[in-house]
Amino acid sequence: MKPGEAVLFDLDGTLADTAPDMGAALNRLLDEHGQPALPAASIRPHVSTGAAGLLQLGFGADLAGPRMEQLRERFLAIYADILARDTCLFPGMAQALSALEAAGLPWGVVTNKPHRFTVPVLEALGIAGRAACVVSGDTLSERKPHPAPVLHACRQLDLAPARCLFVGDDRRDVMAGRAAGTVNLVAMFGYLGGEGDPRTWQADGYIDHPREILDWVGERA
Repeated sequence: MKPGEAVLFDLDGTLADTAPDMGAALNRLLDEHGQPALPAASIRPHVSTGAAGLLQLGFGADLAGPRMEQLRERFLAIYADILARDTCLFPGMAQALSALEAAGLPWGVVTNKPHRFTVPVLEALGIAGRAACVVSGDTLSERKPHPAPVLHACRQLDLAPARCLFVGDDRRDVMAGRAAGTVNLVAMFGYLGGEGDPRTWQADGYIDHPREILDWVGERA
């Protein structure tokens, strides 16, 4: 099964390793509230769950309501100051993107990260102008696992979903892609959310390195 037309990427944990900066923001917030820092290894699997998931990791799974919103606003303010400090593309991703572009295959981003953070991260990585489409968490009223963001990206590329590959590292990515009708890969080098064995997510394939994406896009790459 090779769609061979375009590749869509989740951002956090798939295209880029944002865990160092997301984790630093959480630990700074914990420190402000007199709580001990969490080890990076504990934070990393939860980064793809976004601000809400990280806050529940740090402050308790029952965190909700006004306190959640207050902490979320402060977390995002901290993150805005450091969002590109240690974030980087995953090893091999730069080469994979270059190979796609050399083959004339467009690529884009579909993320639940808000636009005000998505674009600066892509700019800091030096790839913002290269993405054929960018769909952020607030581009539409729906977010992944709803298929609407993926379908919106496919429309921007003027391609049927079945001709697009969607790569993600979270169950919600697979759910969104399956509902949209794309071919779906799980980035096993990503964060994976701590939600059990990713091979039970019913994706079309599982990759251990970005170069393996090229095996799924036909002969042109």
